[in-house]
Amino acid sequence: MAKKNNRRAKIVGTDIEVDITEKKDVIIESHDDDHEHDHHHKETFITKYIFSIDHKMISKQYLITGLIMGIVGIAMSLLFRLQLAWPEESFGIFDVLLGKWATDGVMDPNVYLALVTIHGTIMVFFVLTAGLSGTFSNLLIPLQIGARDMASGFLNMISYWLFFISSAIMIASLFVEAGPAAAGWTIYPPLSALPQAQPGSAAGMTLWLVSMAFFIASSLLAALNYIVTVLNLRTAGMTMTRLPLTVWAFLVTAIIGVVSFPVLLSAALLLIMDRSFGTSFFLSDIFIQGEVLHYQGGSPVLFEHLFWFLGHPEVYIVLLPALGIASEVISTNARKPIFGYRAMVGSILAIAFLSTIVWGHHMFITGMNPFLGSVFTFTTLLIAIPSAVKAFNYITTIWKGNIQFNPGMLFAIGLVSTFITGGLTGIILGDSALDINLHDTYFVVAHFHLVMGISALYGLFAGVYHWYPRMFGRMMNKNLGYIHFWITAISAYGVFFPMHFVGMAGLPRRYYTNTNFPYFDDVANINVVITLFALLAGAAQLVFLYNFISSMFYGKKAVMNPWKSNTLEWTAPIKHMHGNWPGKIPHVFRWPYDYSKPGSKVDFIPQNVPLKLSLIHISEPTRPERIGDGGVCLKKK
Repeated sequence: MAKKNNRRAKIVGTDIEVDITEKKDVIIESHDDDHEHDHHHKETFITKYIFSIDHKMISKQYLITGLIMGIVGIAMSLLFRLQLAWPEESFGIFDVLLGKWATDGVMDPNVYLALVTIHGTIMVFFVLTAGLSGTFSNLLIPLQIGARDMASGFLNMISYWLFFISSAIMIASLFVEAGPAAAGWTIYPPLSALPQAQPGSAAGMTLWLVSMAFFIASSLLAALNYIVTVLNLRTAGMTMTRLPLTVWAFLVTAIIGVVSFPVLLSAALLLIMDRSFGTSFFLSDIFIQGEVLHYQGGSPVLFEHLFWFLGHPEVYIVLLPALGIASEVISTNARKPIFGYRAMVGSILAIAFLSTIVWGHHMFITGMNPFLGSVFTFTTLLIAIPSAVKAFNYITTIWKGNIQFNPGMLFAIGLVSTFITGGLTGIILGDSALDINLHDTYFVVAHFHLVMGISALYGLFAGVYHWYPRMFGRMMNKNLGYIHFWITAISAYGVFFPMHFVGMAGLPRRYYTNTNFPYFDDVANINVVITLFALLAGAAQLVFLYNFISSMFYGKKAVMNPWKSNTLEWTAPIKHMHGNWPGKIPHVFRWPYDYSKPGSKVDFIPQNVPLKLSLIHISEPTRPERIGDGGVCLKKK
């Protein structure tokens, strides 16, 4: 029915009341009459929680699976840190967890390399790729673009279960007789290509390759789903330049994955051929214990090219979603528009392109032509420009903002810190001349753990703290969040900052003990300090796990929009329902960063508030169970 001017009405899905100031008539419709999508069908436990096709439930499945894998990966790192700090000591926990691989509590050298290998694999692929991107791409893409669900819910379900199968196979490989894969997470031949090379090269390596084949299939299906959803299912008014930077990051990440993951799959398949069918793609002139093997004509450097063509884009597959999350969290909690939105989008696109032409900087000491090395040095240093754009824009967004220092914001600021400090050492390693002295030392370990590992973990934590109310309808404990952040932040720098100096001293990575080299006796005490900080960081994650689990049941009930954010996910009810919105999908009228707009009486204006409507006030926050009840939809006649 038609209403006259100067009436007040509530915008659908928000707590904002508006004055209708337009000259034209406005039609006010009830939600109850126009929801064609909300056909409630009877759901069983299996269809709701296990084989769900609802993107919100699938995001929780990714998150919980990723956290479980993260517990395994971090536990492995603590085990080998104990070995590095006190290499001659006997530990009862080794006896309990490692069994025959730690006779009398002393770690076997073979299992040390296996722990390093599986730790790296789990953290890079299963936690920081699937756990981070799988969780937040699934949760946020449909909600932030105004879609009912992913383009294909069934494909979405399949992609999760392929990831789950992959995770199960990787965990199963820990229990095979000869031990898990032990060729490093980069699985260079010949250690990975010859089953007889070492214990971890047998069945454990085969299971690693099978697991990664499932993982790559999962990643490709998910990435195609994300791309189609963003391009085709945006709500009315949601142009590409009105997309939140989170969605831009998820979209570009998916595109990088589609381009680069098939190359790793080809490398894995060729490696399986070398291992099982007698081919020689990566093997030539191999001697084992005086025996000459029949392999001729292959090249392990070919494998490095194939691996790192995925391996370096993988850094940004891990990092870009974290940077997108940081953009949203920082802007929301600084109560300021993101600085340089188009420059941020441009930098995401530039990083994506450049990430595919820099892989050679991992291979400077393979005998590469010096001219080619200089080309890769140039492209590597070039990627610092869009990275710096992002860093400066984050700092400028924070500058003079009305900052809300909640745990999500602290982790987002921590991400900016580690992104800068880790990135600066990347300039050194990206130089082919300087890299020769530092290659395969702890300097490299420190660099990529800061710039990729810790930064992406901070992005994951920032996302969990920020969108936990959206996922579970409750708030996480803020004080426990502060404890988690400060102990983690101090410990992370305590672990990786000293590693730079150990690396510059020449200490090589992946050695399970350095006691045979008197030259490194001086850095033994530093290894002890690093391990103590690592144990402290591990303890801090127990605080997070307690907070995460207990808040599901005992956390304070969340209001509809606890952070007073502008994006569309805060306009939908939290309760489990297909279709996300009980009525019509909200229309979008503005970009997602209208914070502290001059002339506005409130410091945020959601995307579904029409441009020509003047804000009056924000009413008391609505409880989750009332969200969507009695709302109205405004549209021009």
